[in-house]
Amino acid sequence: MNILEEEVLSIWFDEYGESILSYILLMVRDYQQAEDLTQETFLKAYKNHHSFENRSSVKTWLFSIAYNVTQDHFRKKHPLQYYLGLTMSEKDYRPLPEQIAAMHDQTEQLYRTIQQLKPSYRHVIILRKLKEFSTAETADILRWSESKVKMTLKRALTELKAELVKGGFSYERFIG
Repeated sequence: MNILEEEVLSIWFDEYGESILSYILLMVRDYQQAEDLTQETFLKAYKNHHSFENRSSVKTWLFSIAYNVTQDHFRKKHPLQYYLGLTMSEKDYRPLPEQIAAMHDQTEQLYRTIQQLKPSYRHVIILRKLKEFSTAETADILRWSESKVKMTLKRALTELKAELVKGGFSYERFIG
């Protein structure tokens, strides 16, 4: 790898590292683990940068690597739970202290409620609504069809609304 390629990867990390870390943190809810998986994401990008074909944005490509790294983590750590869709039951739903300090009550409740959704719903809400990827970009990251992204998002938002209302919160305050 030449100096120019290393500089490009450094720029990618500076531009997308924090966003990828927050995405992974929302999935694994363990800051140290999220940092490790973020580092692994960029190591894979570094090793495979030659395979990036510009068919999507760099951001979409990096998030698809982050998604795969996170899925691999769950498969290795809890294979049975992963295949049964129970990967998030291993931790409680309280945000980390750093997250609590950074969020006001409504945002904390929204994030807490999102954490309780099944993994496919969490992924699509985080990518589409929190990280603001397009339907096409989300489909690329998750390796789903665009119609699956749309349908899953619709179902996920319905579930999120029901959970927020059940918790005594007005859905419109969260998703506008």
